[in-house]
Amino acid sequence: AAMDAAVEPGWEPGEPGEPGWARPGGALGARGLLALAVASGAAVWATWAVLLMPGFRRVPLRLQVPFQPSSPRQVANSLALLRGRAGKTVDLGSGDGRLVLEAYKQGLRPALGYELNPWLLCLANYRAWKAGYHGKVSFLKKDLWKVNLSDCHNVIVFLAPSVKPPLASKLLAELPDDARVVAGRYPFPCWTPSSTLGQGLDQVWAYDIKEVRREVQGSAQQSQL
Repeated sequence: AAMDAAVEPGWEPGEPGEPGWARPGGALGARGLLALAVASGAAVWATWAVLLMPGFRRVPLRLQVPFQPSSPRQVANSLALLRGRAGKTVDLGSGDGRLVLEAYKQGLRPALGYELNPWLLCLANYRAWKAGYHGKVSFLKKDLWKVNLSDCHNVIVFLAPSVKPPLASKLLAELPDDARVVAGRYPFPCWTPSSTLGQGLDQVWAYDIKEVRREVQGSAQQSQL
């Protein structure tokens, strides 16, 4: 009975007694917590290495954006700022495809997403098939920095703040005057939005390119005076 009640710190499997962390319902000791932390860290790294890293290997570090799915409210707010519009709609860094699918449902066609990660592309195509939109929406494995956006009238951008300045230059150089850009999570730091919707993490911003160009050109003229 005494042996059952007391367990030596150096217990090994097969020895008399059993530590609390090894018994069902027992409390985790220091070793158990350490083992759990190591296992959890390994699982996170494995997920990153297998699912998310492949799309980043050819992208400069400062332009890499880890996948973070949009919340239902973020999706709804983004599409609300595009309601009533028409023309080609693209999601830059489309992830699992949820924004592209909702854009198509709202009548924004053609609707397509650019994504480098092959696993996310598979997931997006599966979601499209499950929703009955297979062949109606497109998810392309292309680098958003290399695609030509001159025929895009609606652009959705859920990307990190570090990406916004170089992306702003690309959008201004390529998009037509009647294009609208909707940014989620983080606004374009040097642009004035035409409208905004939501609060906190659910806030999204809409930018009409014609107005942004006028503002940028005005600022450039003032700086030359």
